[in-house]
Amino acid sequence: MTSATAVENKGTAQLTAAMMLSGTLGVFVVESGASPFNVVFFRVLFGALALGGYALARGYFRGHGFTPRTLGLAVLGGVFIVFNWVLLFQSYENTSISVATVVYHTQPFYVVLLGALLFRERLTAAKVGWIVLAFAGLILVSGVSPADFANGGSYLTGVGQALLAALLYGLSTLVTKRITGVRPHLIALVQVLVGIPLLLPFADFGAMRGTGADWGWLVGLGIVHTGLMYVLMYAAYAKLPTAKIAVLAFTYPAVAMVMDWAVYGHHIGLVQAFGVPLIVTASLKVTLPRTAGTAGTAGISLAGRITRVGRTPRTPVAAHAPRTAAHEPEAASRPATPVASEA
Repeated sequence: MTSATAVENKGTAQLTAAMMLSGTLGVFVVESGASPFNVVFFRVLFGALALGGYALARGYFRGHGFTPRTLGLAVLGGVFIVFNWVLLFQSYENTSISVATVVYHTQPFYVVLLGALLFRERLTAAKVGWIVLAFAGLILVSGVSPADFANGGSYLTGVGQALLAALLYGLSTLVTKRITGVRPHLIALVQVLVGIPLLLPFADFGAMRGTGADWGWLVGLGIVHTGLMYVLMYAAYAKLPTAKIAVLAFTYPAVAMVMDWAVYGHHIGLVQAFGVPLIVTASLKVTLPRTAGTAGTAGISLAGRITRVGRTPRTPVAAHAPRTAAHEPEAASRPATPVASEA
């Protein structure tokens, strides 16, 4: 086995592990029993401790690279991403983990549309066609019927919350990808730190009394899903070609659907299932030809511009990755590939 193959295999294992962890996110949210605002508040609190500790141990605060402009962009991206999480977790309550996750994976298409609308990025007829196909798949997956529009109800609200969460994620991505020269871990840290004062007025600490063992789920969301998971992803993105990253990203919704079925007995119907391959295919078609954009997860919008400081990028390594790619230990920021990822 060549060294290049060994590196790619390691990256594959790291990204697969990260996406599988991301797929368990919904179970942690539901099992915590806390309100979406409380869940996100404690996720960013414990996540800041995890990411801050990691960055400190690796010496990332030295020569951090932030300027007033890039710090402001990171803060703005954090505002979008924090409320994106709140809406996604509310969607879990009103629909199901499976439906919310698949609907949420329309993120790449929002990035393309917002880029064309706000920054006059080129939008080809082919991309428009794939986006139309994806939203046809979305209609099937959502399972929304005319009766839902007539009667309203929580299910339709939940689908709308997942779509709005995806829109906020797209906005966060467009902002964050304009940050250059900053390590992705530090961008992530700023974004979760923003969430602490932002969500403090909405947090209901009185409701947390008697939470007991359920605190473990909230701690896990911060340490596992906002610390360990992102460290694994950042390490993996610089080792993998773009196509493999795009394909492995769909491990997240697949695992989320399996977990939703295994733990709660929820599963999408036959007609809904027909929409999943439409969204997956369209996402890959929109993602792979592009050289800049976003990753849709699950998560912190770090589709920044990652560059290897003081080094020439290697050809076999993914030049573009979802959210933020990172090269250990020299990663700063470079364009990312628009594939749906974790929340």
